[in-house]
Amino acid sequence: MMNYPAGEAADRAAARATDRAAAEPAITAHALTTVRGDRTVLRGLDFTVPAGQITGLLGPSGCGKSTLMRAVVGTQAKVGGSLQVLGRPAGDPALRSRIGYVTQAPSVYDDLTVRQNLDYFAAVLLPGRALRHDRRTAVDRAIADVDLASHADSLAGRLSGGQRSRVSLAVALLGTPELLVLDEPTVGLDPVLRRDLWNLFHQIAADRGTTLLVSSHVMDEAERCHRLLLMREGEILADDTPEALRRRNDTATVEEAFLRLVDAAATRAAHPHPRTTHEEPRS
Repeated sequence: MMNYPAGEAADRAAARATDRAAAEPAITAHALTTVRGDRTVLRGLDFTVPAGQITGLLGPSGCGKSTLMRAVVGTQAKVGGSLQVLGRPAGDPALRSRIGYVTQAPSVYDDLTVRQNLDYFAAVLLPGRALRHDRRTAVDRAIADVDLASHADSLAGRLSGGQRSRVSLAVALLGTPELLVLDEPTVGLDPVLRRDLWNLFHQIAADRGTTLLVSSHVMDEAERCHRLLLMREGEILADDTPEALRRRNDTATVEEAFLRLVDAAATRAAHPHPRTTHEEPRS
């Protein structure tokens, strides 16, 4: 994979973020609720995702991260409240070509090679003979982005788990999306590949102005994000930058800040403030 200097990429992303300070957020949610059976998975969430930055969606497994991401890309049923994505309601057909989505399970065809998989999806995104050159350029660029040039003619079914995950990411990058939604893209990957993927994420944000929403349950990845949404049991405990979270909670790491927020939430739940009543004095 192309080894981009993370510091330089972060600086470019910060400069772009400053230029977009007055721009509309990429995602805006108000009172966002999702119900599955008799369980409320998302509990009235309010948050924004800034454009052109990497926002980390972090929290333990089962806290609602995947459900929230499905709501953003418009594939989640029984969603209440308001959810605007790139200026349109989530799920609007006009958003399909503007969003790239990578699920936890690699979405590739095992009996096709890497290039054949990308050729297939490129033909869906850019149909017609007139766009044949554009498709080839997009496929070559996506393969290079995820460092699979040496495996381009290998069957997807014979790749390692990490390599198959990179093919899924390459598919999401084909259409140069404005928003990339990545559901735990680095889970199970070795430290070197994780580092290289995060370098690529920063490069995409800095040079292409792409907004990335990246979920993880690994807290050390929080430090790689420009902004964080920390989730716990269907609720958002914090929406801030890593630096601000550390400073506000007087901790050395985001993980320590998260644990403090969890403890504080548990204390509030165990000892709710009694309602204040105003009774007329008895005579």
